[in-house]
Amino acid sequence: MSTDDLAPLDVATREQLSQLTTATLATVLYQRGFRSRVMRSVQRLRPGGGVMVGVARTLRYVAQREDLDTLAAWKRPENPQRRIADTIEPGQVLVIEAREDTTCGTMGGMLVARMMVRGAAGVVSDGPFRDGPFIAGLALPSYANGMNANTNLIAHHPEDLDLAITCGGVQVRPGDVVVGDDESVIVIPRAIAAEVAREALVKEREEAWIERQVLAGQPVEGTYPMDAATRARFEAEYLEADGSEAAPSLPSEGTP
Repeated sequence: MSTDDLAPLDVATREQLSQLTTATLATVLYQRGFRSRVMRSVQRLRPGGGVMVGVARTLRYVAQREDLDTLAAWKRPENPQRRIADTIEPGQVLVIEAREDTTCGTMGGMLVARMMVRGAAGVVSDGPFRDGPFIAGLALPSYANGMNANTNLIAHHPEDLDLAITCGGVQVRPGDVVVGDDESVIVIPRAIAAEVAREALVKEREEAWIERQVLAGQPVEGTYPMDAATRARFEAEYLEADGSEAAPSLPSEGTP
């Protein structure tokens, strides 16, 4: 991994992604052939707040071993779990592979608070968090599959940082773009993140307009997806509101 892999997102891409839902991003990625980008069994501890957008840092746990996972070992500065708390950079999201094990927490409140103070964009684990109510109360977006008071020493050995991992069934590589909202967490390959953000912003605008039409009584047929007449009406309204140029469009297939 090079340092370029962890470079911050450009401002335009970050701002676009912060306006999007994971559902829209999932549709755009599906249309590009990516069908395994949404994490399973991972939810935001405290719904609400802004969209989480950041660059992935990864922490991998393997199964605990009694001679290696002691309190003395946990306190060592070289412990990957402790090291990431003092080295994560602004705009980065820590993503933890915990094998979806629910028998203990994967990280506690002190380390998460430290990452927040350092400017991390979020933390995601496919296991529970310890000190879950405290973490949920922090401003840092946090995602897990629950809460558990047990220390991670019960089941986990923090093996390494910044290698490819699997979190919630999704392959995550350092530098991937991680986006989370109240529904899901989705992982976008870094090389296509800017293109996906632009395409998704167009789709989000279109679907917000379609939602208004359906709520106003329009039938699904001809509205979702838009037929030629509906699209012409959408573009006319867009022009009137925007006062500049026609709305960009994508091939509309609806969302399964």
